[in-house]
Amino acid sequence: MDLGQIIELNKKVDLSAAMKELSKLDEKQMQGLLKMLNSSQTKKELPEINPDFYELSDKLTLEQQALQLKVRNFMEEEVNPIVNDYWLRDEFPYELIPKMGELGLAGVTYDGYGCPNLPFLMEGILAMEMARVDASIATFFGVQSGLTMGSIYMCGSEDQKQEWLPAMNKMQKIGAFGLTEPEVGSGAAGGLTTTCKLTADGWVLNGQKKWIGNATFADVVVIWAKDEADGEVKGFLVRKENPGFQVEKIKGKMALRIVQNGLITLTNCVVEEKDRLPLANSFKNTANVLRMTRAGVAWMAVGCARGAYENALVYTQNRKQFGKPIASFQLIQNHLVEMISNLTAMQTLVFRLSELQDLGQLKDEHASLAKVFCTLRTRDIVRGAREVMGGNGILLEHNVARFVADAEAIYSYEGTKEINTLIVGRSITGFSAFV
Repeated sequence: MDLGQIIELNKKVDLSAAMKELSKLDEKQMQGLLKMLNSSQTKKELPEINPDFYELSDKLTLEQQALQLKVRNFMEEEVNPIVNDYWLRDEFPYELIPKMGELGLAGVTYDGYGCPNLPFLMEGILAMEMARVDASIATFFGVQSGLTMGSIYMCGSEDQKQEWLPAMNKMQKIGAFGLTEPEVGSGAAGGLTTTCKLTADGWVLNGQKKWIGNATFADVVVIWAKDEADGEVKGFLVRKENPGFQVEKIKGKMALRIVQNGLITLTNCVVEEKDRLPLANSFKNTANVLRMTRAGVAWMAVGCARGAYENALVYTQNRKQFGKPIASFQLIQNHLVEMISNLTAMQTLVFRLSELQDLGQLKDEHASLAKVFCTLRTRDIVRGAREVMGGNGILLEHNVARFVADAEAIYSYEGTKEINTLIVGRSITGFSAFV
């Protein structure tokens, strides 16, 4: 050491006392001290963050892996920098819509009409990748691609498909799905209060729909209403310019704040016969659409959990207490291992779920079990992620607070835990416990 370094060091510590204590160390202790000093100067090389602990992505083709990475990069580059600001302001980033349209992914599994015609497995993978950064954007896409386009694809006429599906694939037209009502959620199968009546001028719709995602800016809303004549549920394509159609934005939400949910009021709203979905003549047709999309909600829950886990892991690797990263503490590692265990179980479950869907073997109880399990475990994971961050976990800048809040909405929509539990319970016992 040069003289200047010695002088500076002496200002910080009593060198005489330090030398006296060092002289008492034996050779083994001295080597340990030197090793500790050297390690503190060398940055530790950490393992790559890999939430796909069982390497399920290896089962995808190279083309599918490339598409997954493309969507991941889009979410990281276009959505991640702005999402917290829009979430806080309760607004939608409309500038993202044409950029999402350029991806050409809406209507993921549909054949024709400009749609990608991909396996259901890829629909789930893409939902997970979107929700990994933001569950609101994933929900927006799910309403557009799954519920609305799905209703038209499964229940619409050829003219309706040609009019709407290509434009919706490119995000040139935006759709919404109107089933839930102010007083009717889980009981939609038999309790819809929105009515339709065939008249000389067309179909007249009256009633309200609540919690309708995309409703405030949608070009078309699929409205499900009970026919006054035969009591059956029918589907309609209600255009935003239809007289008697009104939307009010729902404010004050604590979750999925970017999603623009609306309260729709239909007051003698006249819909032409050409805008009635000809293959939607009972609630069974509605249920077919919901069955197809429920698997996507389970995948969204996985994405939300995955995003929370990744953010928490990075945080614990960089946050230092008592002179070292908190990721090196036993209790923190216990939380992280519980999180990756639940996440891995969720991922393997939804992967198999989508395989069943691609094989044409998906049943209601399969989708319901995935919805129940994944949304429950997502709650556990986001709670653990917030906990390892301490007080910083409630700050939006660390993202986990948003995942904590959004997990509550995913837990409830597309069928509550209780309803999905009874669907599974009926399947395994042979008894229906529905009231």
